[in-house]
Amino acid sequence: MDPQPSELTREFIEYVARMLARNPDEVQVTDSVDEKGIVYRISLNAEDVGRVIGREGRIIQSMRSLLRAAAVRQGVRLAIEVD
Repeated sequence: MDPQPSELTREFIEYVARMLARNPDEVQVTDSVDEKGIVYRISLNAEDVGRVIGREGRIIQSMRSLLRAAAVRQGVRLAIEVD
């Protein structure tokens, strides 16, 4: 069975990214399925990339940890990438 992207997960990622960004209207989250599983890609203004990633990558790592924990319970793999 192929994993299916979750609308709730996409909305959560978008919500957190918008709260961190100085240009929240430019935040977009897309999803796709590849060999890694489900990949959520966050596209945002260049000046907001650092804010979403955080110092030493702490913010994005926290988001990944939360979502991976939820994904494991559903039996799927997921990744988050920032563009």
